[in-house]
Amino acid sequence: MNTAVSTGAPAVLRATSLPDSPRIELLTCALGAEVFHLNLGEASRSPQMMEQVRQWLIAHKVLFFRNQDITRAEHVAFARHFGELEDHPVAGSDPEHPGLVRIYKSPDSPNDRYENSWHTDATWREKPPFGCVLRCVECPPVGGDTMWANMALAYEKLPEHIKQQIAGLRARHSIECTFGAAMPIEKRLALKAQYPDAEHPVVRTHPDTGEKILFVNGFTTHFTNFHTAANVRVGQDFTQGSSQLLQYLISQAWIPEYQIRWRWQPNSVAMWDNRSTQHYAVMDYPPCHRKMERAGIMGDVPF
Repeated sequence: MNTAVSTGAPAVLRATSLPDSPRIELLTCALGAEVFHLNLGEASRSPQMMEQVRQWLIAHKVLFFRNQDITRAEHVAFARHFGELEDHPVAGSDPEHPGLVRIYKSPDSPNDRYENSWHTDATWREKPPFGCVLRCVECPPVGGDTMWANMALAYEKLPEHIKQQIAGLRARHSIECTFGAAMPIEKRLALKAQYPDAEHPVVRTHPDTGEKILFVNGFTTHFTNFHTAANVRVGQDFTQGSSQLLQYLISQAWIPEYQIRWRWQPNSVAMWDNRSTQHYAVMDYPPCHRKMERAGIMGDVPF
C-alpha cells in the first residue's frame, strides 16, 4: 500500500486519497501516530491491512486508535496477528480469552491504586514481549493518561563516552523486586523461582530496524559485568559507580523531548512496540474506576 508524508505540520501519512480510507497523523516529533478510519475488528480479518499496521508500528513505535467498539475476541484476534499472546503471573486475565489481561482499578480497593514507574513490559522474562495492545473500557473523566518514551532516541542522544562505556554491559531484570516486593516472603520466593531474574544487554538491537535501543528500566536491578579493571579502581567504584550509571541511564526516559502523552477515552486503543519504548501509567486521578484490557504479544531474546 503506497503512502506519502505531507510537508505541512502536523505531518500526515495517508494510505490513499479517499476520505474514508485509513490514514495516520504524527503526534510528536519523537514517536506516536494516531490512526483514523480503521476498525481493528475488521482490520484483523485483512492480512494486507495488518501488514500496513505492522509497518506503521515499526516506524512510529506507538499507534493510537479512537472509537474502537470491538469485542474481546476481536481484540485478541487483532493482537494475535503479531504473535502468540502471554498471560501475566500477577495481573488477572479474562477467563474466556487467555492472554487478555484485565487491569482494573477501583475506588473500593485503595491498596490496588499503586501504579508504576517508567518501564518496558516484562523485561524480567527471558523473552520480553514484542508489543502490547491496550484498550480502555472505562476511565476517569480527567487524569489517568499513559505516557511513552522513545528509547532508540534516548540512546541516540547519549554522550559518546557513555555509549562507549555501556556498549558491552549487561544487566539483570527482576519480577521479585518489583511485583513480588509487597508479597509475603514465601510467595515472593516462589515467584522468583518461577521467573528467575533475566539478563539482557544494556543496549539492544531492534530486530526489524537495526536501531540501537537503551534497554534498562524500572525492572532493572544492576549490571552483571561492570566490575572489571576498566571500570573499578577501588571497591566503592563498583557499588557507587555502577548504581549511579544505571540510574543515569534509567532517567533518560524522563526527558520530555523523547515522550508522548495520551489521554484515554472509552474504546480508545494504544498499541506499542515494547522493544523500543518505555511507558508510564500516570496515577493522578481521584478514586474512581479505571478499567483497561491488554493483550501482550510474545517476543524474542534481546541481542
